[in-house]
Amino acid sequence: MRSISTMILLLCFNYMFSQDTLYIYKAGQVIYKNEVNNIDSITFTNLVSEPVISTLDYIYDINTIPQITLDISTVEWNKLLSYFDRNPNNEEYISTDFTFLKDGKTINLTNVGLRIRGNTSRRRPEGKTSEIHNATNPDWHHASFGLNFKKYIKGQEMAGAEKINLKWFKDDPTYVREVYCYELFERFGVWTAPQSSYCRLSIRIKEDNTTTYFGVYELLEPVDKEYLKNRPAKFADAEGNLWKANWGADLKSTDKSNMGIENITLTQTYTPVYDLKTNTETLETAKNQLVDFITNLNTKTGTDLKNWVSSKMDVDLFLRTYAANVMCGMWDDYWCNKNNFYFYFDSSGKFFFIPYDYDNTLGTSGIISDSGKQDLLNWGSSSNPMVLKIISIPEYKALYVQYIKELCNSNNDLFFVDKSIPRILNWQNMIKTFVNNDTNEDTEILDKPASWGNCSFYRLLDTNNNYFKIRAANIQN
Repeated sequence: MRSISTMILLLCFNYMFSQDTLYIYKAGQVIYKNEVNNIDSITFTNLVSEPVISTLDYIYDINTIPQITLDISTVEWNKLLSYFDRNPNNEEYISTDFTFLKDGKTINLTNVGLRIRGNTSRRRPEGKTSEIHNATNPDWHHASFGLNFKKYIKGQEMAGAEKINLKWFKDDPTYVREVYCYELFERFGVWTAPQSSYCRLSIRIKEDNTTTYFGVYELLEPVDKEYLKNRPAKFADAEGNLWKANWGADLKSTDKSNMGIENITLTQTYTPVYDLKTNTETLETAKNQLVDFITNLNTKTGTDLKNWVSSKMDVDLFLRTYAANVMCGMWDDYWCNKNNFYFYFDSSGKFFFIPYDYDNTLGTSGIISDSGKQDLLNWGSSSNPMVLKIISIPEYKALYVQYIKELCNSNNDLFFVDKSIPRILNWQNMIKTFVNNDTNEDTEILDKPASWGNCSFYRLLDTNNNYFKIRAANIQN
């Protein structure tokens, strides 16, 4: 008969046997691993004999491709489909069970929140409008998802994360563009960039006999309160105001009607230009802070501008961010399209720019006629003033140019073509056998930009029309 202490422990934690090895989990984290012959004889003196998996590096590991499986009841899946029909922009959650398998270790969580997410990539993951799940002949579609581990169970997390995003490679047949950009940011010291890696996604409708393999997905860190807390040595604190900048965010207009809190339901969609993500109970104070920042940015000049910028921003970090940004050809950004970024004011009022959404890069061009040859000192629109104002200061312009040259320096393992290609090939070789999937979409890796772009000739791996080479040559010119 099992000891009382063993029974109590096994009731308190999730556990699993695998090949005569006992794994015990707490909040989705391995806290015990040991080979056993008889569960009754276990002593738990080595309860932490294996290090606890508690850092995001375990999730966002660019050198592995873990398997994620979502187990969803038919009732819940049909809710997801009906929510999309009522409002494609909805942010309603359904419940799913969740499995994360990596390096022989399995994390199992129950009652996890799942929703559809994305902008232009947002899709119905099965069938057509008004159709429910078809168990015999399903019509699957790639879609992007958000997972919230604590939505229904307070405090539940996975390897230190409360949420993760799963993004399909809608506009990138190379399967590398956004992953490359975020990894380059990390290499170049841009710690504000979200973390990113690969995974394999499967969805099982519990009442069906089969599991549907959705293929290779991008694992992407959400930018939210947790994102701030995960960088304690970088941000002074996580108590300030985090904003998401949607289309129209030129950091020029001080119209407060453009500042608010997103409200999306099954019947309506309200998304302000500047969407406050933290401290929503003090919206008016946050608006005043943003208006003050925009006013000073646009009115100060000369020495006053330099003194203000140096006190209100990490200028070095911002210039590193934008040097990498323009090298990667990110045109759907603040400078060019007043879109796709976050920003954060810490509790002292210091401003941090957060890069976001980098799938339309590395030769996928739009708005700009040719992102590989566009002038790096005049990348986007002069009506979006922040970058131009900062590099109008000679010292900061020189630093910006220096960082661009560092990125392309053949001695640095950064943007230089002979350093970039091996990284890309390594990732593609890692995922290539897993790309074919049951949706019959995006089933092969192709070296070309998105089909709708205006520079279809760019390649990342070929010698001819190689984006990295052309971008570097443009710098020299």
